[in-house]
Amino acid sequence: MTRNPILTRTAALAGALLLAGCTAGSSGTSASKGDKVTLTFLTFETPNLDAKYWDAAIARASAKVPGVTIKKLVSPSADRTGYAKQLDSTGQFPDVMIGLNPAGFAEAGKLAPWTDKELAPYKNPRANTYDRKVYQLPYSAQTTLVYYNKKDFAAAGIDTPPRTYHELLDDSAKLKKKGINPFVVGGGGKDSWADMFPLISTVATDVYKKTPDWLSQRAKGKVKFTDPAFVAAAQKVAELADKGYIDRAGLSRSYADTEQAFRDGKGAMYPMGSWFSASADTKKPDFDTGVFAWPTDQGASALPGVLGGGMTVSSNASDVPLAKKWAKAFMEDQKNLDAAVKADGLIIDIKGYSPPSTMGPVYKKTLAAYQQAQKDDGIVNSFSQETGDGSLPPGLADKAAAGVQKLIGGRMSAKEFGAYMDEQWDKAIR
Repeated sequence: MTRNPILTRTAALAGALLLAGCTAGSSGTSASKGDKVTLTFLTFETPNLDAKYWDAAIARASAKVPGVTIKKLVSPSADRTGYAKQLDSTGQFPDVMIGLNPAGFAEAGKLAPWTDKELAPYKNPRANTYDRKVYQLPYSAQTTLVYYNKKDFAAAGIDTPPRTYHELLDDSAKLKKKGINPFVVGGGGKDSWADMFPLISTVATDVYKKTPDWLSQRAKGKVKFTDPAFVAAAQKVAELADKGYIDRAGLSRSYADTEQAFRDGKGAMYPMGSWFSASADTKKPDFDTGVFAWPTDQGASALPGVLGGGMTVSSNASDVPLAKKWAKAFMEDQKNLDAAVKADGLIIDIKGYSPPSTMGPVYKKTLAAYQQAQKDDGIVNSFSQETGDGSLPPGLADKAAAGVQKLIGGRMSAKEFGAYMDEQWDKAIR
C-alpha cells in the first residue's frame, strides 16, 4: 500500500517525528556508541497495524539482537515510500524500512542487497529482483479479492458469487434494483490508493492475464496505456460507475471509513486487499462475509498478487550487518509472523510456516482462493503494486490513483485515462 498523496515536506517531517517521539540520525546513518547501535526504523500505521502492534514486534526483534536500540519513525500516511523519499532528500534516510517499494532507491545504490544465504528461509527468495539483486525480504504475499455481503446477495436473489464478468454485471444490476449499492469504493484525502482495487482487478483480468510482462513491454516502448487492452480494462471501471454500481459519493471517504461503510452495510461488494480478511474476522459485521476473485470474461483464473512487503536496509546505515540481523530477526520471529497474520491477514511465504489454527473463516477463504489460483496458474501481477524489474516508475502509482478518482468520478474517459498514464510515465522517467 504505497499510493497516497504526501503532505508538504515540512509538515510531514514534523508530523512523523512527533509520532515517533524521536529524530532520525543525520545524513541517513544510525547513531553508534561503542558496541551500542541506534537504528531508525520507518514503519506506518493502519487500522489493522496500530502502534501497539509495531511496538510489540519491535520489542521481540530487539530482544534477539543485543546492543541495538530502535527509534521508530511513523509515516504520516500509509505511503511510507513517498515519506522515505522526503527523509532522504533532507539527509535523514532511515536505516531500516518495512514495506518500502525499492524502485529508485535500489538503482541509486541506497539499499543493501540481501545475500542468497540471508534469503534462504524464504520460499521465493528471488521474487523481486533489481538487476538480479534482491533488496526487500519477500516474506509475504497479498492479493486483491472481492469481499461480499451474503445477506445482500440473498436479498437480491443471488445464490452464488459471479464466475464471469457478465455475471458480475448481472448481479450488480440485481442488487441495484433492490436498492442495494453494489460496490463500496473509497479513496479520499491521503488514502487515494484505496480507489485502485477495481482497476487492479480489471488490469489483471484484461491485460496481465494475457500479457504477464506487459509493464516490461511498456518500459521498452512496445505497448502503451492508450492501447486497446489497457483502455478496455479502464473502461470496465468507468462503466461500473456510469451504471451507478460504484457510488461516486463514496470516493471522498478515507480508507478506514470505506472499510467501515462495508461493515455498516452500505454496499454489497468490497474490492480490497487480502489484509481485510483478518479485520473481517476480528471485527465481525452483522452479516456473513463471502470471498470471490474478480472474474474474467470467460471465467479463467486471474488473481492479482504481490510478493514482498518485508524489510529493506539502507546501504549507509552505520552498521549494515547489524541492521540486517535485526531486520531478519523482526521478519522471521514466529510470534511476529503470527501477529502479522492475525492483524493483517498476510499470506506468509517463509519455509515451514503455517498460520495459526485459530484464524477465522474469512481469512481461510482468502488463503484458499490464493492457493487455488496458484494451482490454476492464475496469479498475475498487481497493477500499481509491482516491485522488482518490470514495475511502475517511482511516483507513478500515486498518479494512477489520482487518475482513477477522475475515471470513476466521470471526469475522465478511459481513453483519456490511458493518455494521462502515458503522459505521467514519460514525466516519471525523464
